[in-house]
Amino acid sequence: MTPGVKIWIDLDNTPHVPFFIPIIRELERRGHEVVLTARDAFQVCDLAEEKGLSFLRVGRHYGKNPVMKITGLIFRSLQMLPFYLRHQPGLSLSHGARSQNLISNLLGVPTVLIADYEHAQTAPFTHPRWTIVPDALSPEGLPSKVSHVRYYRGIKEDVYAPEFKPTSSLMAELGLREDEMIVTVRPPANEAHYYNPESDVLFHELMARICRTPGVRAVLLPRNAQQEQSLRAKYPDWFEDARTVIPSRAVDGLELLWISDFVVSGGGTMNREAAALNIPVYSIFRGKTGAVDLMLEEQGRLSMIRNRDEVWSKILLVRRDKSRPPDNAPRAALKDIIDHVENIIRIERVRPNGKGKARRGLTG
Repeated sequence: MTPGVKIWIDLDNTPHVPFFIPIIRELERRGHEVVLTARDAFQVCDLAEEKGLSFLRVGRHYGKNPVMKITGLIFRSLQMLPFYLRHQPGLSLSHGARSQNLISNLLGVPTVLIADYEHAQTAPFTHPRWTIVPDALSPEGLPSKVSHVRYYRGIKEDVYAPEFKPTSSLMAELGLREDEMIVTVRPPANEAHYYNPESDVLFHELMARICRTPGVRAVLLPRNAQQEQSLRAKYPDWFEDARTVIPSRAVDGLELLWISDFVVSGGGTMNREAAALNIPVYSIFRGKTGAVDLMLEEQGRLSMIRNRDEVWSKILLVRRDKSRPPDNAPRAALKDIIDHVENIIRIERVRPNGKGKARRGLTG
């Protein structure tokens, strides 16, 4: 049995909130204490508050300028220092929180990164000691040594998709009708390091098609307030007669996908959430395609849109049968991840909660 330790989780991006909720619950069930920080970016804090999580708000987003990104990374790491000194966690856990990795590495706290995209850039001094990834990925190119890579079955969205229970209130809140075709659209992440302008070409072509087609409504989920303001200013025709709606608050992503007939996204998480719920989904992501997306495409659970012609030829405007309930059967991903975290705690010889700071193990 693994002794209970204090685990620090940093919520760095919006998808981390639903992903870590089952992980937090299972870690606590196994006797560990979990403490949380959250970056004030995108809708991370709003969603975390809505889900009832207790966390410390630390740092913000510093835009797409590379110098500001690095400056922000370092500054946020320094902002985390008082939190560390107060809580003295024995293990740091995240899904890509570079600032947490930086300060933890400097302080000697073992770092565990859960990741699902092998082409993500890793800044100097932010490499995690351990990496946990889907078994679709190979160890080459991952930020940890091969001997410190662990694998889980399925995709990360399998951790929380089985817990989804649909309600009936969101359609009315958004002003949508049952007789309309609903398309959820996520624009490209134009501030991310993996951004490719081709994604925006496909996004604009998609929106033009939706707005020209009677009976089709788009629910648009901008990445941030700046992106929303830019889209409203440049493309006011998209929003005429409420053909395109933008939620006024942070909504449950799975709930929104469930009321959709299909999904089109310029990023990975929403695409894979739709795949996990067996909802038709199309990717307009034009960065380096990851192994998970290639696997889903091969399985017929995700369609990649690679040019403007395919926006018209591959995306099917077809209503989905929404009467079937979601699949709530447990999946292997959650258990695999928790088992790996506990195994890492034993290897690293992390001291039990309340017994002093963490001590690194003897593995190389």
